[in-house]
Amino acid sequence: MRSTRRVIMIVALLFPLAVHAQAGNVDTANQQTRQFIGQTMDALRIPGLQIAVVQDGKVVLSESHGLANVENKLPTTRATRFPLNSATKSFTAVAMMQLAEAGKVNLDAPISAYLADLPDAWRGVRVRQLLAHTSGLPDILDAQGLLGGGTEAAAWTAVTQRPVDAAPGTRFTYNQTNYVLLARIIAAQSAMPYDRYVATRQFDLAGMPSSTFGDSYDLIANSATIYSWFPRRTDAPDAAPRLSHWFYDMTPGLWAGGGMLTTGDDVAQWLVALTGNRLVNAASTRRMWTPERLDDGSDGAWGAGWAVLQRAPQRQVAGMGGARSAFIVYPDQGLAIVVLTNLVGANPQTFIPRIAAFYGVDAPAPAISRAARPSPAGSRR
Repeated sequence: MRSTRRVIMIVALLFPLAVHAQAGNVDTANQQTRQFIGQTMDALRIPGLQIAVVQDGKVVLSESHGLANVENKLPTTRATRFPLNSATKSFTAVAMMQLAEAGKVNLDAPISAYLADLPDAWRGVRVRQLLAHTSGLPDILDAQGLLGGGTEAAAWTAVTQRPVDAAPGTRFTYNQTNYVLLARIIAAQSAMPYDRYVATRQFDLAGMPSSTFGDSYDLIANSATIYSWFPRRTDAPDAAPRLSHWFYDMTPGLWAGGGMLTTGDDVAQWLVALTGNRLVNAASTRRMWTPERLDDGSDGAWGAGWAVLQRAPQRQVAGMGGARSAFIVYPDQGLAIVVLTNLVGANPQTFIPRIAAFYGVDAPAPAISRAARPSPAGSRR
C-alpha cells in the first residue's frame, strides 16, 4: 500500500537516528518521546493519539495528544476510547490460555472436540492453529466486508461452503474465521459470552474500567472519531487528500478478532498484569510469544494471538490493528509501548521502535502485516 510506504518513508526521513537515553534516565526518555510524538503527529497528520510506556512492570508515561473529534474540536483525554481492531486477538489468546490452564481447553486438540456442526474439512484443525493463523480455513471477510455483503449468519453459511485455502499447519494465512471459532470455543467452555468472559477475567483483574466492545456505528461514550486521508470512492483520481470519517462494522461474532475499544492506560495496565503473571502463568505467556511451527519445520509469523516480529537477538511481539493502533512488547528489556490513534494509515508499529530507542532498546521497525492494515469492513465516506 502506498499509504503504508509513505508512513515508513516520512518517519525514516524525519527521524533517522534515535537518541538513546542513559540507563535509568526515564525523565529524559519521556521528554524525548513527547517531542517525537508531536513531530510524528504533525508529519503524519494524526488528529488524536494516546501513548503509554511500561518499563520493568511500571507505567512510566501515559499521555494524550491532539483531537478525539476534529469537527467539534474535542481534545483527546486519557478517558478517550480508541478501537484496537486486530490487536484484540492478543486478548483472545490470553482468554484461551486461561481456559487451557484451567483444563477446559487443550490447545493441541482438534476444534471438533469443542464445536459441533463443522464442515468435515475443518474438524481436524487444532485450536493452536486457529490462534496462529495456520488453520488454512477460508476467510469470512472479503474486500467488501462480510462474505455476500449481508448478515453475519449469512456470511457464516457462505464461508462454511467454501473450500479450505490450505491444509492445516502448512502455511500462515491471516483470516478472521479463526477468531470467530475461538470466540465460540471460549463461550462454550466458559459458559458465558466471549465479551463477558474477557471483561470478567481480564478487564476486571487488570483494572481496565474503560474497556468495552463495539464498532464505529455503536454509540459508545468517549469514543474517538476515526479518520482517514485515503481517497473517497467518489473522488477524482487527481483530487487532493482530505480528512474524512472512516466507518468500520464489527458484528459481535467478530469481536474476538477485532472488537475492543480501550484506552492507552487500560492497555498499559493489562500489559503490567500480563508480564507480572497475574492473568496467565509465565509458561503460557512464553507459548503465546513463540512462533507456531509449520509442518515443514519453519516458523509461522505468529505465536498464539501475537505477531512475533523478532525472535533473536531481542524478542519483539506485538498486537496491531486497523492501521491505527499497536502495542509492541520487548520482553528481554522489560519494555512495552502502546500507541493508539484515530487515523487509519498511521501504522504506529512503524514508529514505536523509534520510541523504544529512547528507553535503551535498539529494535528495527516491523514490516506492515495484513493485521495492521485497514479492515476490509471499514470504509471512507
